[in-house]
Amino acid sequence: METVFYLVPVAGLLALGFALYRSAWVGRQEAGNDTMVEIARAIREGAMAFLAREYRVLAIFVVAVAVLLAIGNLGGAQAGSFKHPLIAFSFVVGAICSGLAGFFGMRVATAANVRTTQAARTGLNQALAVAFAGGSVMGLCVVGLGVLGLSLLFLLYWHTPLLGGGPDAPGHLAHVVTILSGFSLGASSIALFARVGGGIYTKAADVGADLVGKVEAGIPEDDPRNPAVVADNVGDNVGDVAGMGADLFESYVGAIVGSMVIGAAASAGAREATLLPLILAGVGIVASIVGTFFVRVREGGNPQAALNTGSIIAGVLMIVAALFTVRAIVPADGITLASGTVVGWAGLFAATVAGLVAGILVGLTTEYYTSKDRRPAQQIARDSRTGPATNIISGLAVGMLSTALPVIWIAAAILISFALGGLYGIALAALGMLSTTGIQLAVDAYGPIADNAGGIAEMSGLPSEVRGRTDKLDAVGNTTAAIGKGFAIGSAALTALALFSAFQTQINAKLGPGQALSMDLSRPAIVAGLLVGAMLPFLFSSLAMRAVGAAAFEMIEEVRRQFREIPGLMEGKARAEYARCVDISTAAAIRRMILPGLIAVLTPVVVGFGSRAVFGDPAALGGLLAGVTASGVLMAIFMANAGGAWDNAKKYVEEGHEGGKGSETHKATVIGDTVGDPFKDTAGPSLNILIKLMSVVALVIAPLL
Repeated sequence: METVFYLVPVAGLLALGFALYRSAWVGRQEAGNDTMVEIARAIREGAMAFLAREYRVLAIFVVAVAVLLAIGNLGGAQAGSFKHPLIAFSFVVGAICSGLAGFFGMRVATAANVRTTQAARTGLNQALAVAFAGGSVMGLCVVGLGVLGLSLLFLLYWHTPLLGGGPDAPGHLAHVVTILSGFSLGASSIALFARVGGGIYTKAADVGADLVGKVEAGIPEDDPRNPAVVADNVGDNVGDVAGMGADLFESYVGAIVGSMVIGAAASAGAREATLLPLILAGVGIVASIVGTFFVRVREGGNPQAALNTGSIIAGVLMIVAALFTVRAIVPADGITLASGTVVGWAGLFAATVAGLVAGILVGLTTEYYTSKDRRPAQQIARDSRTGPATNIISGLAVGMLSTALPVIWIAAAILISFALGGLYGIALAALGMLSTTGIQLAVDAYGPIADNAGGIAEMSGLPSEVRGRTDKLDAVGNTTAAIGKGFAIGSAALTALALFSAFQTQINAKLGPGQALSMDLSRPAIVAGLLVGAMLPFLFSSLAMRAVGAAAFEMIEEVRRQFREIPGLMEGKARAEYARCVDISTAAAIRRMILPGLIAVLTPVVVGFGSRAVFGDPAALGGLLAGVTASGVLMAIFMANAGGAWDNAKKYVEEGHEGGKGSETHKATVIGDTVGDPFKDTAGPSLNILIKLMSVVALVIAPLL
């Protein structure tokens, strides 16, 4: 088995090598005329400038936390201890890998957008090929850096004498994966700031561009006369490429680490249980790469069907490969978990598949509630005939209703996977849901590239058939973005549960036999923690929404000023000051992302140590994690789906239904979409990371409690 494990870093390198190949291919495609290149350069420079400023702020945070982790874990280097300052090194490596994934994905996405526009001048298939190739770089960088970073750190710690022994020393394996949890903390920390900061940026620009441009000035979306149009296109990249990439990177890493921690605590088969998650992740990389070759569409065909084909093939390949992998790795007499439960290969394989199927069902449900071709979004459009108030009411109702089925799928996956494999089965279900992240994220990142391509076509004054092709790609991108958010939320629920189980495993190992952490709801500490945890998603969402509102106010005032003060701008005879709007969004995002991020990081620390000091154990922290997970998952589904439905209700009207563009119904749907923007692109997606980050912080500080 150890020989097979050495192939895992090779799988990570394969993903990065294929990403490099795809990136080079995108770079060789024609970029179009001078106007297109100039617009694309402005978008690229704005996106990279935002990323540079964000990373400078995050570097200070990473260094400060690394120092605290190193100091807090001093004195635990002896064999069998669960404390070691190397956890700080794992944290830094995880943060760097997450940052690199966002950087690489953003670089290629901002190169692919204009090349997608140029390819659309030739045909739909060529445009899809370029946009998907750009998105695949993001997806493969995420899984490649995640698997490569984790596997190399594991091998380093497993064989290093600094940890008090070699691979066969008692307690060594559990010690190694505890230190490895710092990698997940680094990934989660970067992800939260990237999601919140990117969401504030993109929605401030989007709201400003829509309200002043569409509603007040009556000009089309992506009209070059709109001063916020470049900032809006930049926002597509920082929010939906770098932000979503960081989100799924930390989910992916968290699922692997959570599985490894639970596996390492097994009393029999611990080595197999610890290595299996990383091996399955490596197999998933290969399945994702193969799936990318099946994404093709003919002229006049359906890009959604092409993307679905690639994802389905990758999923089927993963199921088949997982069958042979789990059967080969798990010992014949099974794995005996810390609870005493014995699980065999068949149960663990089925638990993995249960997670994968649940992810697909969550995605399909999300697609139903958000697609412009489905009844819920169309009903919102019909309700908008009586004004924005009924639009808002209808959208809220759809968002609330949409929480039911996803929660049922997630709950079913939890119950089935637990029955088949105990807590370890739940962790493998989370990993199964994320096993084909490489192609899932490629499909998701394709969306903002297609959106940018349409904007460049409009701003460059290209023929209507070009914009028609990019609009077809963009319409599919809206659906894939909604599905991607649903997929991220579903995986967040299972990953958070896996991390919580790993936290409980760590605490119980430290307390010793017969002293397991009690989660009895009759204890006031548990109920208090539960209520505070359930409140946090509301507080967090409020801060994120207010940040968007404040930043959008600045943007709206600036766009109005330019329309008012720049002679000839509305007539198309003068150039808007795009850079000013880009700077407003950047400054607002960097400034306002800090408070929500600190709340997520510090709350588990305060509650954990406070609970130990007052009640003698970290029981209140357990309640906090349960509360934030239950409340956060529901809030995330509600906000993401309501926002997606509002968006596509607007697009349904813009296609000529219910009065079409410029009608009173259209104006009502634009207002609804404006409300939904921070729902679906700022607060909602950020909640995924909030619940996982708090769980992984609890896991990291468990040895100190």
